Amino acid sequence: MRDKVEAFLEQVKVRNGHEPEFLQAVEEVAETVIPYIVKHDIYFGKNILLRMVEPERVISFRVCWVDDAGEIQVNRGYRIQMNSAIGPYKGGLRFHPTVNLSILKFLAFEQVFKNSLTTLPMGGGKGGSDFDPKGKSDGEIRRFCHAFMSELFRHIGPNTDIPAGDIGVGAREIGYLFGMYKKIRNEFTGVLTGKGLSWGGSLIRPEATGYGNVYFANSMLNTKGDSFNGKNVVISGSGNVAQFAAEKVIQLGGVVLTMSDSSGFIYDKDGIDEEKLAHIMYLKNDKRARIHEYLEKYPNAEFHKGETPWGVKCDIALPCATQNELHEEDAKKLVENGCICVSEGANMPSTKGAIEVFHNAKIFFAPGKASNAGGVATSGLEMTQNSLRFNWTREEVDKKLQEIMEDIHKSCIDFGTEEDGYVNYVKGANIAGFVKVADAMLAQGVI
Repeated sequence: MRDKVEAFLEQVKVRNGHEPEFLQAVEEVAETVIPYIVKHDIYFGKNILLRMVEPERVISFRVCWVDDAGEIQVNRGYRIQMNSAIGPYKGGLRFHPTVNLSILKFLAFEQVFKNSLTTLPMGGGKGGSDFDPKGKSDGEIRRFCHAFMSELFRHIGPNTDIPAGDIGVGAREIGYLFGMYKKIRNEFTGVLTGKGLSWGGSLIRPEATGYGNVYFANSMLNTKGDSFNGKNVVISGSGNVAQFAAEKVIQLGGVVLTMSDSSGFIYDKDGIDEEKLAHIMYLKNDKRARIHEYLEKYPNAEFHKGETPWGVKCDIALPCATQNELHEEDAKKLVENGCICVSEGANMPSTKGAIEVFHNAKIFFAPGKASNAGGVATSGLEMTQNSLRFNWTREEVDKKLQEIMEDIHKSCIDFGTEEDGYVNYVKGANIAGFVKVADAMLAQGVI
């Protein structure tokens, strides 16, 4: 079996050898899905996975915009339309200087499985630009977003490709992007998700990824009769996902000890309560400040410059920052310190070595394609509301989100339970996501 996996990976590497993040994502899927394919004649010999790792369309374009000094700046824009077997392409836009094809292809590939797991009719895609919003004025960001959409509009639509936000793309950016799309196309459609509530957005959408991650982790704990109540929780990141993951942990009775950004992490031994979290939200959302400024108001906390929080003793870890932030040595520290559950809020934040440590220790480990699917699930609910020209209440959307996360958890158990009873959630998520997409691709022929 290992020979088949290696042969497949070598074939993918020949075409994508310069894209390490993409190859990492493909390897993680191949190791669990290829053995399943071999055992099921319906998929064997059809090259389904090879077709799934090849994007249906890769779009790259130039984005020219004028900064506040009157200088013309040039960035690259991208949209990866990965797979549309079960619905229109769906996935976020990321504005960050590290954006390149490898990162976007890995994100788009993961999105295919994530969207499949939600049970909603959405294909997978991803896009963005190497534009850095940090330090830019509102005017510069508006001009960039308008320039970006003046090309992207050709490739998206409510029944073709529906982008959303991601790192560097929040409500402000979605507003600017939507405004230009509406102007160019002269139509008001649900072509973007993450919109403002007054113009087609959905309640719970900003909270959904963080909430969903905690709901999934809680479902894992519930299988052993446990919960977040009284648990010490370490969170990385301090953006949207981390903030609302922390909020939900607090609501469920957990104690949040850390949050972080690229400069380091804060550790508050007394716990980050609702009041302290509100201050972090103010610092990050309104002041766009660094996390260490938390200590100016709460001096009893500690700031660890240039470090990640995985050495802090905890019961539960929620990596909510970025890809490959949690390494093998970090995983060993977590296990040694008694961590019983790791649930990914970011996309692929744990390296292959870290995941192996978690599996060998037989602790709960949820891969991002399952545990952070709440964001895109609620984007799907926003699409439904846009089609109906209707808005559900906060309680209705939150209830639907919880039900979707419970369904994803059940699918992971169905496909990931091993002979000794341990649930390999990586295996479960990969196979459950694969089956739905593969069945659709087989039904539609060679396209």
